[in-house]
Amino acid sequence: MQPDLELVRIGETESFKAWEHGYPFHTVRWHFHPEYELHLACATTGRYFIGDFIGQFAPGNLVLVGPNLPHNWVSEVADETNVPLRSRVMQFTEDFISRTIDCFPELAAARKLFERSSSGVLFSEPTSERVADLMRRIVLATGTARIALFLGIVAACRAR
Repeated sequence: MQPDLELVRIGETESFKAWEHGYPFHTVRWHFHPEYELHLACATTGRYFIGDFIGQFAPGNLVLVGPNLPHNWVSEVADETNVPLRSRVMQFTEDFISRTIDCFPELAAARKLFERSSSGVLFSEPTSERVADLMRRIVLATGTARIALFLGIVAACRAR
């Protein structure tokens, strides 16, 4: 089965996309996109597929998916089940993260993290716990607070 290309729309006034969704939702399918994706499972359990890897997920599962890497989280829920908040997601381009690292030399060590994402990076439970509240807050954040939260998330992921 070929993955679908998902068109990620990052707003003109945004450096990255930060959003959340329930289940079912139109992006819950085997797909890929040229953007990086940091994906936090908030509810449900099931299997996730990243490239050729298959694993089990539960709330707190935090994964960084590299550009163009096919992926999907398949929840094990009864038919007709509606879950109001299943996942929180951040998506950003290679150009954005490269320019950000170039601009802030302190982030140079994070470059290896993004390189490893070409096959997916599963974060530890302590890292997920550090990132979960930041992901909750970034969805509604604006202005410089949003950028500060993004940098905090990168720092928390890098510290794993």
